[in-house]
Amino acid sequence: MRFGITILPEYRWSEAAPLWRRAEELGFDHAWTYDHLTWSGLQDSPWYGTTPTLTAAALVTSTIKLGSFVISPNFRHPLALTRDILAVDDVSNGRFLCGLGSGGGIDTTIQGGDDLTPRQKVDRFAEFVVLLDKLLTTDRVDFKGEYFETRNGRTLPGCVQQPRVPFIMAANGPRSLRLATQYGAGWVTTGVKSPDFDTWFATVVDLSRRMDDVLEGRPFDRYLALDSARFSLSSVDAFEDVVGRAAELGFTDVIAHWPRAEGVYAGSVDVLEKVATEVIPRWR
Repeated sequence: MRFGITILPEYRWSEAAPLWRRAEELGFDHAWTYDHLTWSGLQDSPWYGTTPTLTAAALVTSTIKLGSFVISPNFRHPLALTRDILAVDDVSNGRFLCGLGSGGGIDTTIQGGDDLTPRQKVDRFAEFVVLLDKLLTTDRVDFKGEYFETRNGRTLPGCVQQPRVPFIMAANGPRSLRLATQYGAGWVTTGVKSPDFDTWFATVVDLSRRMDDVLEGRPFDRYLALDSARFSLSSVDAFEDVVGRAAELGFTDVIAHWPRAEGVYAGSVDVLEKVATEVIPRWR
C-alpha cells in the first residue's frame, strides 16, 4: 500500500511550503492539490493555482511524487495544458502524477455556458484524454473534435514524452472506467457522495467490482480518496479502519487530506504525524 496526502491550494506559499516539505519528511509516497477555480466546500477561502503550486512544491521536495487532483476539461484546453504538464514534470524531475477527470461542480459553469449532460461530459473527457495523449507523445498534431481542436499542435522532439507522464484517471461509469484502463497508469475514485460512511463505502465496493470486471484480472494501480464521507484522520483508529477496508478491495494507494484548523477536513496534525510514523510503516 502507498499513501498520499492532499494539501489544498488555500495557503500563501510561505505557509504551504513547510507542509509540502513535511509531507516528504513523514514518508508519504505522493502529495496532491486540487485543480479547481473554486471548490464548493471553501468558496470563501483563498485559492491558488494548481500548476504553480506543484512547481513550487517540486522545488522544496526531492523524492515525493506530486499530483493534480484532478485536472478536467472544465477550464483546460489540452494544448495549453500540455505546456503546464511538461514544465511541472521537468521541474520535478519526473515526479508528476497527472490526475484527470471529466469535471463537475461549480467549475462546470463558472466561466459561463450551459452545463453538460453526464453523457456529454464523458464524450468531452474522452476527446480531452485522446488529444492530450497525442500532444504529449507526438509532434505536429492536427485534431478536430466536437469540443477541442488543434492545428499543427507542436510538441518539439526534445519535449515529446516516451513514456509520457502517468495519467491517474477518475472514473465511475462504464465508459470512463474503460477509458481509464486504456490511457491511464492508475484509477482514482472518491466513491459516490453519500450521507454516511457505510453507505459511501458500499459505493466504493461496487465501483471496485466494476473495475474488476473491466480489468479481467490485469494488474492496475487503484487510488482511493478516503475522506468523502468521514475524515480518515479524525483518529488513528478511523484511518486504520478505512485503509484496511481499501486493502481488502485491492486498492494500491490511499489519499487523505492534510488536517485543517476548522471546517471541512478539520483535525489534528498530531494524528497525522502518529499515523505517518506508527501506522503507515505497518502497511508497507
